[in-house]
Amino acid sequence: MNILIINAGSSSIKYQLIQMPSELLICKGVIERIGSKNSTVNYKTDTVDSEEIEEISNHNVGFLKMAKLLMDPRNGVIKNVNDIGIVGHRVVHGGNTFSKTTLITQEVKDKIQELSVLAPLHNPHNLEGIVLAEEVFPSAKQIAVFDTAFHHTMPVMAKKYAVPNELYTDRRIQAYGFHGTSHKYVSERAISYLQLNTSKIITIHLGHGCSMTAVRDGKSVDHSMGFTPSNGLIMGSRSGDIDHALIFYLVNSLGYSLEKVKTLLTKKSGMLGLTGHSDLRDIEAKAASGNQECILALEMNAYRIKKYIGAYAAAMNGLDALVFTAGIGENSSTLRKLVCSEMDYYGIVLDASKNDIKSSDIREISNAKAEVKILVIPTNEELEIAKQAYNLSQNQ
Repeated sequence: MNILIINAGSSSIKYQLIQMPSELLICKGVIERIGSKNSTVNYKTDTVDSEEIEEISNHNVGFLKMAKLLMDPRNGVIKNVNDIGIVGHRVVHGGNTFSKTTLITQEVKDKIQELSVLAPLHNPHNLEGIVLAEEVFPSAKQIAVFDTAFHHTMPVMAKKYAVPNELYTDRRIQAYGFHGTSHKYVSERAISYLQLNTSKIITIHLGHGCSMTAVRDGKSVDHSMGFTPSNGLIMGSRSGDIDHALIFYLVNSLGYSLEKVKTLLTKKSGMLGLTGHSDLRDIEAKAASGNQECILALEMNAYRIKKYIGAYAAAMNGLDALVFTAGIGENSSTLRKLVCSEMDYYGIVLDASKNDIKSSDIREISNAKAEVKILVIPTNEELEIAKQAYNLSQNQ
């Protein structure tokens, strides 16, 4: 069965066509920097490896471009739309409604739309991909895999806020956690690689969006994001943790509207607010040239990650491994070095030469004598989604 995986992020669309249950990758690609005049469009099969630079103004244009590549008469991998049996969609926020992989219906779409207020940078794009996939691949089953599902194992003491109880019991205001598909995939690979029967692992997902998870024995027990994907680490354009009273100050003293505050904290803050750039590749290049704002932003980013490492090591009463993953986590030796420096108290010691090696495979970058393993594990959210979608289709 051919399963097309759609992973629509806040500024990108990743896609893979996977044959299941063999897990054979037929093609993959990514459209990055959506909204820019210099968007990149990558498409790769066994015989084709292309990259185009063109304007992809929004996710709708990006999705249609992807579909055109898949069915291209010369380089495409499917002859017609009926060659796709399932379209598996990454959906960021499932609230308390969706704790497992779900067949998409109109009711499910309505709920995803309703939950967009909690994930305004993601759920609308996820839903847009679903609607477009229904139009382009009308005979395929549409299946949603939710980022929040992996974190349903967090204990109440970790996910409940210190606000009046009825907000939790009646309104389900709590920490939900995100990037769950990625954290699940890399933590399971780490446990298998290290051959651990019991495990205490911190997974560090660093991309345009960033998050960390404390994973004990394969289950999420705490997570850096909360009610929405806005808090925690410093991200591409999101502030991460702030004093919530800042919002009142912006509104009451500086005259900001609530909509302006939301835009400020989710689209104009983070690394973008600190440096004028949201892409870490640009920031690292400028830092290497001596730009002080970019140097400080990298140091702040690493400092925030270090604080969460300390908190989660305490919460789990120990630590077996750190796992870096996602675009920045896998590729930025600079940020990994900043995070792991002066962490020997926790048994975290980086091997500088191993850290500089580039590879698409799982690899250890810790010092041979370090008590805590430091791993770089390429995430594969698409394969994880394909597995879950296929299993659901077989069990129906």
